[in-house]
Amino acid sequence: MPSVNVYLTFNGNCEEAFNFYRSVFGGEFPYVGRFKDMPQTEGAPAMPPEAGNLIMHISLPIGNGTAIMGSDTGGEWSAHFKQGNNFSISVNTDSKEEADRLFNGLSAGGQVIMPMNKTFWGDYFGMWTDKFGINWMIGFNENQPQ
Repeated sequence: MPSVNVYLTFNGNCEEAFNFYRSVFGGEFPYVGRFKDMPQTEGAPAMPPEAGNLIMHISLPIGNGTAIMGSDTGGEWSAHFKQGNNFSISVNTDSKEEADRLFNGLSAGGQVIMPMNKTFWGDYFGMWTDKFGINWMIGFNENQPQ
């Protein structure tokens, strides 16, 4: 059964926001990734040095298998950032096949931003905006405990 969480996008203040959320919910961040941790993509423009410490991915578990996840804007996936469209529905699946099935079904008629593929962080992952304008992310991690 897939799990569903909200994924928030910020314009440079993700770390501040998540420290605030942690002060309210409690808990710890299982992972904090920064843009400087991403490998350089061949042929892509170099990241500006000031963007290196911005948050690429962070999550805060808030109970019952639910987490708030987020990142600062960056790259082609966030070219149209504005408050009000700065969230995605994030789905984590139990299998690669389930990820493909949901991706193919939900992205039909929409705009694929990142096709399903193995990522440098280890997930099989994709992103799209559906035909109704809703942003989605889907991932499967074969090393994640079931």
